[in-house]
Amino acid sequence: MKPALAFRQPHYPQSWQALPNGDIALSAIDTILKPWWEKFFGYHLLKVGALSHEVCTHNSPIKHQVSCCVTRTAGQEQANIVGDLDDLPILEHSVDVCLLSHALEFSLDPHHVIREANRVLIPNGYLIITGYNPLSLAGFNRVIPYRRKQQPWNEHFFSPMRVKDWLHLMGFEIISDERCVHSNLAGQMSEHFVANCWRKFASNYFTSFGSVYVIIAKKRVLPLTPIKPKWQIRTKFSPIKVPSMKVDHNKSSYISSKTK
Repeated sequence: MKPALAFRQPHYPQSWQALPNGDIALSAIDTILKPWWEKFFGYHLLKVGALSHEVCTHNSPIKHQVSCCVTRTAGQEQANIVGDLDDLPILEHSVDVCLLSHALEFSLDPHHVIREANRVLIPNGYLIITGYNPLSLAGFNRVIPYRRKQQPWNEHFFSPMRVKDWLHLMGFEIISDERCVHSNLAGQMSEHFVANCWRKFASNYFTSFGSVYVIIAKKRVLPLTPIKPKWQIRTKFSPIKVPSMKVDHNKSSYISSKTK
């Protein structure tokens, strides 16, 4: 298995505008998650990272929504909480829904980022992860020589199957796995008729090759039933029956008469 650790410090973008066609990717993510926000209930919703902060969650019935970012953007009160993405300053089992939007690609230890999200989530809480799909046109940019040194193509992409394997090992149940944006996301996206027809055709017949994946998982925690010791009940005292020593006079007289 390939290591998930990054060998250099990734540069986490502060907004979707810092990514190529980031506004298109954000719009596609908002479209997929829009019907899901109404299904999530609870008290606290956590957005991890600056990109997660910009995801629209107005349809969510959860009123208390906080964002945790590494730094605050100049001139903008972007983050409610300032902290590391792999060391969240939040209590254990205190968040109902956690959003990790393109946080794994730009983290030094993506395993630890997911473990931190798992730590702060309550049992039966929801974890939402979005990211770039390496098995797509966007992932193909990492092979092109003049693009693979540019952000974000120089970062480490993780396939949706690999991310779901991590979640399964932590006890999550995969609720949904969708792909979107069937384009290489490099340069200006053409609105030509042929390009639109290709995107529509790919979205219907090549769904697994979308450039952006959206995974929704539910944290399952099996209740532990304590095993009580089986106490051995002491048996009741029962005396041993001994043959009676009393002499039966009738029987003895009968025996003596027979002997005579």
